Amino acid sequence: MTDSTEVRLGETGAADVPAAMSARDRTVIGVLLVSTFVVILNETIMSVALPVLLTDLRIAASVGQWLTAGFLLTMSVVIPITGYLIRRISTRVLYGAAMGLFSLGTLVAALAPGFGVLLVARVVQACGTAIMLPLLMTTVMTLVPPARRGAIMGNISIVISVAPAIGPTVSGVVLSLLGWRFMFWLVLPIAVVTLVLGMRRIVDVGEPVDTPIDIPSVLLSVFGFGGLVYGLSSIGQESGATSAVVTWAPFVVGVLGLAAFVARQIVLQRTDRALLDLRTFRARTFTTATVLMMLMMATLLGTIVLLPIYMQTVLGLGPLDTGLLLLPGGLLMGLLGPVVGRLYDRVGARALLVPGAIATSLALWSTTLFTATSSVWLVLGFHLLLSAGLAFVFTPLFTAGLGAVPPHLYSYGSAIFGTTQQLAGAAGVALLVSVLSLRSAALAGAGASVAEQTAGGVHTAFLVAAVLSLVAVAGAFLVRTPAQEGVPAPVH
Repeated sequence: MTDSTEVRLGETGAADVPAAMSARDRTVIGVLLVSTFVVILNETIMSVALPVLLTDLRIAASVGQWLTAGFLLTMSVVIPITGYLIRRISTRVLYGAAMGLFSLGTLVAALAPGFGVLLVARVVQACGTAIMLPLLMTTVMTLVPPARRGAIMGNISIVISVAPAIGPTVSGVVLSLLGWRFMFWLVLPIAVVTLVLGMRRIVDVGEPVDTPIDIPSVLLSVFGFGGLVYGLSSIGQESGATSAVVTWAPFVVGVLGLAAFVARQIVLQRTDRALLDLRTFRARTFTTATVLMMLMMATLLGTIVLLPIYMQTVLGLGPLDTGLLLLPGGLLMGLLGPVVGRLYDRVGARALLVPGAIATSLALWSTTLFTATSSVWLVLGFHLLLSAGLAFVFTPLFTAGLGAVPPHLYSYGSAIFGTTQQLAGAAGVALLVSVLSLRSAALAGAGASVAEQTAGGVHTAFLVAAVLSLVAVAGAFLVRTPAQEGVPAPVH
């Protein structure tokens, strides 16, 4: 698969012998990186636009947040299927389907006459996005020798972290110059060009395996993931006697659905027919990395949604100012991605994860200083520290986590990583927005102004995130750099 020499990794993950990649492999990974960056950008492109959309479409904030949460929820439901799709369908065909769906969804969003059609368009976009990330990660784990995975995963961390981080900046600039529809009109030609270029350059990686899909597993995953996220989104949005039923019924459905899904996968994986092979969790490093990634994604995406609300409603900034203030953090994360990747190949995971998790936690605890009259420089400092901390977390988690999985389970490991991080992102958005809503409502009853209500709600929501970050700091000490030898066999 690759023009590489055999390498041996020591305890720190550094390679004794450098390995090279063929021009074909570099082209495939390059096209997938660009395509994935474009589609993931849409995860958070709506965040700064939300206040504008609430007014233009005449909808409540609890409804409008589904443009982001619904996108993430769809991904968390679709991604479990990608482990099967990557094994069953050729790389080129699967890439075409993913980018085709994304382009179609982008076109429909640009033409959407109202909230309902716009939400459907976001769901279609999410279906394409859901395929791209596991496809990229599985391809990298298949083609890239262990000695160079840190550097390549550093580039992937740019896609996964920087794309959603600069989403608010992109939408802020577009909103201040054009209407919200142009967020999609500007992305559409890029998506189409990427689709055409990819269909010309992408080559198949491995041989497809003729395995039937298990429909009951698909249905159970929909009820499981969907129930949990819907339950989180319902917190703080309902009142009255039906509140408990509306909130907890989806949780019950979600828990039962996930329990049944897991039980069915354990049975099916004995004969290699599982939709999502859970034997990946036998690797402790993979399990720990998955939990930490969920905490980090919940923090990142929840923060991306909360900050624009705080900056516009409390500090009185416009969409353009909000986007520009968040740009340095996104750029910092992008600059650090390749650096952290190369450091991983030298020093391994733990030496990067521990300081990264601590920096992330310190950033979140600094939000306890936010008030209704805080300086924008305090917000900028928080976002820069958070971005730096997350940059040192994402690459080691991806590289060490997937590196601990046997090669024939790479596609499932990628799907599980993608599923859990999107579920965590959706849950983080829903949880923090719900906490904000509950606290704001309590302050409204006490006669506080709108700015004071929002400031208090944001303060409480960030406090929840800060407490969760302490778990990530403890977990960072448990991640080890997997020792691997040679170049992995193809996934298929």
